[in-house]
This record gives sequence, structure tokens and C-alpha cells, in this order.
Amino acid sequence: MAVAPEKAPEKAPAQRPPARGAGTVALDWAKKGLALRESSIIVVIVASLVYFGATTPGFFSGWKNLLPYFCFLAIMAAGEVFVMTLGEIDLSIGALWLFTPFMYWKLTSAGIPLLPSVILALMIASLLGGVNGFFTAYVGIPSFVATLAMLFFLDGLALILSHSQQITTPGTSVTQTSTFASVFGAGTYSELIWALVIMGILQVVLTFTRWGIYTVATGGNRLGASEAGVKTRLVVVRNFMLCATTAGIAGILEAVRTSSITPDPSGSNQFLLYAVAAVIIGGTLMTGGEGTVVGAFLGALFIGILQDGLTLKSVNANYLYLWLGIAVIIAMTLYVLVRRIRRGSGRG
Repeated sequence: MAVAPEKAPEKAPAQRPPARGAGTVALDWAKKGLALRESSIIVVIVASLVYFGATTPGFFSGWKNLLPYFCFLAIMAAGEVFVMTLGEIDLSIGALWLFTPFMYWKLTSAGIPLLPSVILALMIASLLGGVNGFFTAYVGIPSFVATLAMLFFLDGLALILSHSQQITTPGTSVTQTSTFASVFGAGTYSELIWALVIMGILQVVLTFTRWGIYTVATGGNRLGASEAGVKTRLVVVRNFMLCATTAGIAGILEAVRTSSITPDPSGSNQFLLYAVAAVIIGGTLMTGGEGTVVGAFLGALFIGILQDGLTLKSVNANYLYLWLGIAVIIAMTLYVLVRRIRRGSGRG
């Protein structure tokens, strides 16, 4: 007697995942945003824009006035990121910002054309950065001490070269062509374009190239990187040279924009502190191993917003330091919280 074949058990219909509400989706996107290294400074910038926009008439309509406050700081900070990612610091960038335009002036006074003089001045700045790196990496002097000595040396040399007199920047007089000046800082958006291009290039270098990988590895664990075959001393020298070059670029752009070179070490050293603050606020760790050029750019932007907003509000300039100190603490607190979220999300 034939046995009827057994019927295959029917498959249960696939259950659809529960529908996700708009609130859940928004929460997921918020977590992804907070997982970004630059999220803390973005929060601070948005808050400052909302505050100044609501309390200061004409703040957004005069946004062009903001550009001179932060563009050159962003360029200085971009190079400082590469040094601080190593766990080092370069205190000489303010002096290099001051000294490089004087070298440019001296070279043009010797009969060298404008553009070659700019290139040669930046090469000299790069070599001075290499001196910082040599004393740090090969001699073993702490970078704080080595670059502090360079700061004093270059400030004094700038005063000697200029005889403590303000000098008209070569290439900015009305009798000369304006093309050079418009490209190298005098144009309305030229400094911003320089800052964006330098930020983009250096962020790509830090994130996707061997140079950047070696920088992060050296800053995170110098001994381990050395044992893995990374020439850590060379990385240190190279990054100090890059930092000095960006400081020199910022100095020349500002000298051309203002049409004058002023031997004022107190002012240049103030910009040094602003640039370092921009790097820290932007999310680069002073202990090394993590850095973000985009974050440094945003940090410089925040400092510019703070300066411009307080100026429009006719607030005493002394309050800038007070608010800047508060901003550093708030931004670093947010960064610690964001870092915990990033670790929890598996993004390191």
C-alpha cells in the first residue's frame, strides 16, 4: 500500500521589522553626527552664531568682516595640527608669522622679483622649522623649549632687520600691478581661498597618505612606530617644517592684505595663542595620536566669530580672553563626551 508523501511544512510568513518612527531616525542621525571628531566645535559654533545673530543687529549682513579675523589663523593652525598630533608643540609660529614677511621684504630689496621672493622666504621659514625639528628629534630638547628659543630669536631678528620701523609690503603700492596683491591676500576672498585649499590638502594628507598615517602612529606610540619601521625622527622634522611653512604663508598673506609689515612681537605671539587654541578647540589632542585639520579650521572660525561678534556688540576687548577661556573648557568637555560616544559606536 502506497504511503502518501508528507507535505513540506509551510514557511511562516516573514515578519517585517517594526516601523521606525521619525524620532528614532533623528536620534540615529544625531548619534552619527556626535561620532564625528569635529562635532564638539560644530556645536559651539552653532551656539555662538545663534547667540550673536539674535543679539547683534547686522551680524550676518556683515559676514565679510569676519574673514580677516580667522583665515590666517586657520592656516597657522593647519600646520600646528601636524605638530600637536605628534604630541609636540611649536611656539615659534607667531614669530615665523612675523619674521617671514621681513625676509620677503629683504629679498625684494635685493632685486629679486616678487613671486621668487615669496618662495625663497617660505623656504627659509621651512628650514627654520627644520631646525626646531632637529633639536627636538635628534638633540632631544623638548619642543616647548626649542621652539620658545626660536620664538625669541626670530622676534629679535625681525626687530633688528626692520630697525623697529613699520615697512610697506612690497607688491602692494598703487604703482605696481595688483594681480600679485589680489592673489596673495589683498583680494576680498583670497585669504579664505588659501585657507580652504590648505585645509583640504592637509586634511587629505593627514587622513589618507602615508605621511599622515606615520604622523598619527608616531604621536600615538613613538616607540611602537619606530619598531614597526617608521622613521619617527624624520617624521618629526618634516612636520615642524610644514608647520613653519604654513605660519610663513599666513604671515605673507596678512602683510599683503594690510599693505604693511609691523615689527610687533606682542601681536604675533597673541596670534600664536589663538592658533594653538583653535587646534585644541577643534579636537586635536595635545597628548598626540589624534588630529583634525578641519577641526582646527572650525576652531579658528569660532575665534573669528567671537572676535567679530564682541566687536559689533562694542564689548571691551578684554572680555575676549575671558570668553575664549570658557570656550576652550566647554569645547574640551564636549570633546571628551563625544570621544566616549565615538568609542561606544566602534569608531575609535
